[in-house]
Amino acid sequence: MFNAASVPSFSSHTSDLPSALPLAGYGWTPELADDFAPLAEAGLLPARIVRVDRGQCDAVIADPETGEPRTVRLDTRPVGDADMINCPCTGDWAAVDLHAQPMAAVVALLPRSTAIIRKVAGKRSDGQVLAANVDTVLITSSLAADPDLGRIERFLALAWESGAEPLVVLTKADLVDDAEFIRADVEAAAPGVTVLVVSAETGEGMDVLRACTPGTTALIGQSGVGKSTLTNALAGTAAMAVQEARSVDQKGRHTTTTRELIPLPGGGVLIDTPGLREVGLYGGEGVDLAFADIAGLAEECRFHDCGHRTEPGCAVQAALADGTLPQRRMDSYLKLQRENEWIASRSDARLASERLKKWKTITKSMRAVGGTVKH
Repeated sequence: MFNAASVPSFSSHTSDLPSALPLAGYGWTPELADDFAPLAEAGLLPARIVRVDRGQCDAVIADPETGEPRTVRLDTRPVGDADMINCPCTGDWAAVDLHAQPMAAVVALLPRSTAIIRKVAGKRSDGQVLAANVDTVLITSSLAADPDLGRIERFLALAWESGAEPLVVLTKADLVDDAEFIRADVEAAAPGVTVLVVSAETGEGMDVLRACTPGTTALIGQSGVGKSTLTNALAGTAAMAVQEARSVDQKGRHTTTTRELIPLPGGGVLIDTPGLREVGLYGGEGVDLAFADIAGLAEECRFHDCGHRTEPGCAVQAALADGTLPQRRMDSYLKLQRENEWIASRSDARLASERLKKWKTITKSMRAVGGTVKH
């Protein structure tokens, strides 16, 4: 995979390129223009990927003739041999060759500032990028049913790990009378994170939400929580199809089937994502950030390697005993920590296996020519 980071730096300053200016509404910055300078010297154009299909994608470019933003269909196969994490994704900034044959193509990706990565479904330990170059991760949960605090904590860990700022939004406030009480429970499970109560139907809280989501915002959450309705309200158009949640259990249907980047009338863009039934973590420090209260308590433990079980002087156990730390939250923390440890062990095993295969190939090649190999 060709990456802009591997290209030597040139002195030309491209932040004043006419072709780049129309993309400012999509997040183009002078810093990105500087990164893009070597690619511009090669005759390539900057583009932001709007949606990805198999082998192709839609992206927004500045038209070379009119200078206006327009959407083009691109071949992603020139960078398609990368692994799942480094493949083109919605939100990526790309270098585009409009003259490539048989069709215009993505030939490079700029380094990502942030990336929402989850573990793929099943027992595999590979990662999947849900959205790239995101400033705010908007975690949606519906007030039409009791919020699943454990799932919100999982989404928070995912968001913190991405490098973006998480924001929790409780939707469908028009359907309940105790929204503020529910918000208090969610705030306790999301220390340091803003929790908003909104209704796309009545407009409650929408002005505050708009003010909290400049730049690039990604919506994540289960099906049926109102992501598509929220997207339409923020976009001011019927950008996404909407279906009603089942009245029996308020579970939703998969209205959104692909990740799509949508421009907002007040500036910035929104990435709507399909409902997530399974949200596996991909390791990192997201769990500690999502459970900052427990991490803070752990610093007060007598022993720096305290396991928070039977050790004397454990501040975490003391907080559990006096009720300041709910057992439910501790159980959620331990569960996500175990997942992180599993991912780390699988990743280490995969790297060891790849190294072994590499050395076996080298050894076989050297023996074929009568040489020797030193490890």
